[in-house]
Amino acid sequence: MSAVNSSYGLGIDLDTIASWGKFPKFCIDVYRWGDRTFNGYDTTYVEGTGYKFKLIEKNESWIDFYHFQFDDDNTMNMVSDPSTSMGLHLSYLALSGGYDINVSKLFGGTPRARKRFNFGFTCALLAANFYFVSNDVGTTIRWYDKENNRLFGPYDFSGINCSSWGVETYYFFNHKKYSQAAVFAFSKIQKRSSGSFFAGISYRQDDYCFDFSGEPEYIKDLLPTSWTGYDYQYRRLNRNYALKLGYGHNFVFPHNWVLGVMESPVVGIRRGSIGDEKLSKTALSFNNRIQVGAAYNKKHWFVGLDGYCDMGLIKERDHLFVNMILSFSASVGFRFNLW
Repeated sequence: MSAVNSSYGLGIDLDTIASWGKFPKFCIDVYRWGDRTFNGYDTTYVEGTGYKFKLIEKNESWIDFYHFQFDDDNTMNMVSDPSTSMGLHLSYLALSGGYDINVSKLFGGTPRARKRFNFGFTCALLAANFYFVSNDVGTTIRWYDKENNRLFGPYDFSGINCSSWGVETYYFFNHKKYSQAAVFAFSKIQKRSSGSFFAGISYRQDDYCFDFSGEPEYIKDLLPTSWTGYDYQYRRLNRNYALKLGYGHNFVFPHNWVLGVMESPVVGIRRGSIGDEKLSKTALSFNNRIQVGAAYNKKHWFVGLDGYCDMGLIKERDHLFVNMILSFSASVGFRFNLW
């Protein structure tokens, strides 16, 4: 019979604390129950690293991509310049802090970094995540006028102000044999290949604003006629209530390598507004994330590579809008204990 691994994060022996009295014993019993329930694994498949601290140097680069397709088959694509950051992070168990610098600015790129914040918590049983991302520094834009077979661009477009934030939590069904944290957080070791379906809930708020009022007339003529009522601005504020479904799998290879693959569609309903006009009906909401990562572990040391594509889709009567974030990161870290 396989054992279940549990790791403790206190610096003092738990039995010693339990011997101090009835209430300390009760607290330790509750702690042990929670640790077994929320962070217990089948040690044939997953084991702890044996270290409480991690020092990680992380390099990350990402771009925003926006795509419009109109009823007359005209298309418009926007691609931002890459934003690249370097940072040093220190973690103790589930707590982490660090500082990142905008490398793009130092090497002559965009003077302002597009803002992004992510806070996540993962245990064996479930995961939770809060995120925020914004872009108001401009993009490169390309138009294709199908009727006249004309291509405009690429040229700079600064009339953009987009942001999204959300919170989600989801449950792993095969949580004894699969660890998402083994590849994407470096806090566990996946010993045998295994995967798990997961499901949860998600709330996301999107605020998209594209202002074409300063563009030439021949560009404005390519926009849907309905946008003229909003002074050639495309403005959407959506609130998305959705179910998050997905599957993740870790493939264990010789020489301490693990490859992790995840896909998680998020399907639900959205309510919001176009310009100042409130939507009169509920519409379908769809987002999807594909994430691929690899981790190498060698005693104290580990190396990680991580890439993902986060995509959202909005379909209206006169246009299709797709927004996407593409990201890639590389990390090098060192695990250690102070007690």
